[in-house]
Amino acid sequence: MEDNSLILGEWKLYAETPQLHLEKKMVQNKWNFRDNGFLTSTAYDPRLDGIKAVNVKYSVEDGVIKKQIQPGREKIESCKVVKLEGDNMTLHCKYLYYLLKR
Repeated sequence: MEDNSLILGEWKLYAETPQLHLEKKMVQNKWNFRDNGFLTSTAYDPRLDGIKAVNVKYSVEDGVIKKQIQPGREKIESCKVVKLEGDNMTLHCKYLYYLLKR
């Protein structure tokens, strides 16, 4: 992956796991990779008893997605695209694999 063209748009993050062969934790989040270098993450926040959306900066460098861990902080997390086929994508970030679909 040379740039963000293959990942642009909204993805449903439906599961996460520390290792692909282990049982997956089901989640209901959305990630929207926007063309302006921002990723909008939308998730249910039980502390607020509602939906919360946050924007973090991201870029694609050497085939790796580099994204802020939290808004307003400069700490970056690298996520490798393990699989990108059609409407399915698997990312491996520092501690977790994220399973997404369009």
